[in-house]
Amino acid sequence: MPQSSYGTTNRTANGNSTSGAIAIDTSKPVASPRALSPDLLRGLLMVLQAVDHCSVTQGAWRHGVALESEQDGTIVNRWNDPVPWTARMLTHLCAPGFMFLLGMGIIYFGRSRSKLGWSSWQMLKHFAVRAFALAAINQLVFTLPFGRGRLVILNFVLLALAVNYLLTGLLWLTSNASEQVLSRLLQSFQASSDDEVERPLLQDETRHSSAKSVSEWAMRCSWHVHNGILLALAIITIAWNQWLSPHHGHCPLDTSPGYSGPTEPGRTSLGPWFDFWFLIVQNKRVISGFPPLSWLSPAILGLLYGRIVLSRKWKAYTINASNALFGVLLMLLFVLTRFFHFGNLSEDCLRMPEQIASRGGNQYLASFRSFLYITKYPPSFSYMAFTMSINFLLLALFGTLPEKVARRIPTLLTFGQSALFFYIVHLMLYVGIASLAKTWFGHELDHLDPLTGKPAIGTEGKPAVMWISWLIGLMIMLPLCRWYGGFKSTKGVNSVWRFF
Repeated sequence: MPQSSYGTTNRTANGNSTSGAIAIDTSKPVASPRALSPDLLRGLLMVLQAVDHCSVTQGAWRHGVALESEQDGTIVNRWNDPVPWTARMLTHLCAPGFMFLLGMGIIYFGRSRSKLGWSSWQMLKHFAVRAFALAAINQLVFTLPFGRGRLVILNFVLLALAVNYLLTGLLWLTSNASEQVLSRLLQSFQASSDDEVERPLLQDETRHSSAKSVSEWAMRCSWHVHNGILLALAIITIAWNQWLSPHHGHCPLDTSPGYSGPTEPGRTSLGPWFDFWFLIVQNKRVISGFPPLSWLSPAILGLLYGRIVLSRKWKAYTINASNALFGVLLMLLFVLTRFFHFGNLSEDCLRMPEQIASRGGNQYLASFRSFLYITKYPPSFSYMAFTMSINFLLLALFGTLPEKVARRIPTLLTFGQSALFFYIVHLMLYVGIASLAKTWFGHELDHLDPLTGKPAIGTEGKPAVMWISWLIGLMIMLPLCRWYGGFKSTKGVNSVWRFF
């Protein structure tokens, strides 16, 4: 079994950890190639994301597993058709997967730059500059052209990525520093306790061995304490979506026929500025479907995962088995949310014929699609458990592939290693393709365009047009990403082109 390319760490000359994880062998740091599993997962998520964006720009079908919104506090009465439903369930993996890989990437970035001698201040500057670049791209590429001069902010996802990249980077730098401080405090405390015990017969070699043992014990304790803190933060930052929900994750029981919940996103009493960070915002000046802090949890989970993976040289089997185990455990958590009604933002919201037929029963057990219904806006605990379960299982699957096979999987590595470039270019590309598709095959739809407020035009009812458009877009993106990957490889580590 080959060794995994995940698990190594690096240390500075004074022995301090620079990856936010303890090392087993600090005298001989092992250089490892780029890990392929995260890139393969990222590439697959890009391909799935393209399905979403192609269908939305083209108006191929309603955007959701149900014809109503996947929003907290919204009653759903009708399922989407089987193909759109399946496509949407697959694309649910994308947003939490990207945030998880973002957090994990912070650890990899820290390790690689530490080897180059970067200080914490240099890394902090990088995090801030890259976050600003992401926010600026969001404004220049999306808000200005699509906002039509009316919107101040149009946040598809880039703004949330920018905020969470900066916050996760700051969290890593802070935990890395505090981990060393706690380690020194524990070491000092243990050493002072040992000094109180007289050991006149100990030789110098024995004393040195004892001091080394105390040092390793202090490092391990500090490392585990900080892992516990990160896990607690990951849980808190997904739980606050439930705590802050204006509807407390429930839909009203007494409604008139045809009622489908609130026509606008919920609000808190703390004002629109607070709501922007935690809730969906849609008004005349701002449309934000991805409130940054409601998506922070998977980024912190990725940070924790990266710390553990890079704490030592793991065998590939151990990494893959652990990923599979985490996936199974998260799926069990998801199942528990269905039976015990916790962590959902859709209680009493399913009003399909199957729920009406089984009135009084568990709404999630009325049908297969009911069981899998999850709320994305903002993400519920059940949403995060389900999607991250699949993402961990995919990491396990990709990790079992020999490197030669992994590198031959069409498009995935190419897309996965040029993710931001792919994201920006493919959106503009699919907007252009959609314009042609609507001209040739479009017709007026039975709902309004959320950006213009006018009747939407789309290719709904002609799925072949959407799928062919999706494939054409990927075929165009493949050589572009290959070119960009080669171009980026010629640039230095400080180049802005590395951001993409």
